[in-house]
Amino acid sequence: MVFDLHFFLWAIPAVILAGMSKGGFGGALGFAAAPILAVAVPPAFAVGLMLPLLLIMDVTSVRSYWKQWDWPSVKILLWGSVPGTLVGMAIYSYADDDMLRVLIGIVALGFVLYRILQGLGRIGAVRADRPWVGVVFGALGGLTSFISHAGGPPVAVYLLSKDMTKTSYHATQAIVFWVLNAAKVVPYVFLGLFTLETMKADVLLFPFAMLGVWIGVRAHHKIPDRVFFALTYVLLVITGVKLIFDGLT
Repeated sequence: MVFDLHFFLWAIPAVILAGMSKGGFGGALGFAAAPILAVAVPPAFAVGLMLPLLLIMDVTSVRSYWKQWDWPSVKILLWGSVPGTLVGMAIYSYADDDMLRVLIGIVALGFVLYRILQGLGRIGAVRADRPWVGVVFGALGGLTSFISHAGGPPVAVYLLSKDMTKTSYHATQAIVFWVLNAAKVVPYVFLGLFTLETMKADVLLFPFAMLGVWIGVRAHHKIPDRVFFALTYVLLVITGVKLIFDGLT
C-alpha cells in the first residue's frame, strides 16, 4: 500500500468527518468514513483501517455518558447484534473487493434514502414494546456495522421508538457501539483485515481523528446539525454511486 497524495486526499477528510460526528453530532455519521475511504483503497483495507480509530473515538463518547444509558435496551440490542455480526463475517469470508464495493455503496445510499423518507414522514417510529423487535434491529445493526461500520441507522430506528431522554439515547448508542466495535476485533483479525499497512495508516491518521473529535466538540453548538448532515449526505451519495459503479464495472 502506497500512502500517496491520492490516499491522504480521501483519508484525511474521511477520518476528520468521523471524528466530528463522534465528538459533537451523536456519532450518527461516523460510518461515512468507510465508504469514502473505499473510493481510494480496497474496501477491506478501509474497514480494517477504520476500526481502531473508531474504538478510540468510542472511548471518548462512553466516558462522556458513563452509566447514563438505558441498560434493558443495551442488552436487547447486543443480543441481536451477535447473529448479525456472524452473518457479516460470513459475507466477508466469501466476498471479493468488487462485491464489497457494491455492498458498502448500497449501505451508504440506503442510509441517505432512509433519512429522506424519515424527513418526509414516510417512515414512522417502530413499536418497541416487544423484545424481539430490538433483537431484529440489533441484528441489522450488527450486520451493517460489520460490513462497513454502518450500524447506526438500525439502532437509531429502534432507540427513537423508546421513551428516553436525549442523554439516555446518546449514552445507549455510545455503549452499544463501543461493545459492538470491540467485539469485531477478533473476527477482523481472523479475516486478515488488520495488517501492518492498516496499522501504519492508523498511526498516520490518528492525529486527524483526534482533530476531528476536537472540532466536533467545539462545533457542536456553532454548526447547525442540518448543515453538517446535508453536506455529509451529498458526499455519501457521490461515494455510494461511485462504489457501486466501480464494483459492477
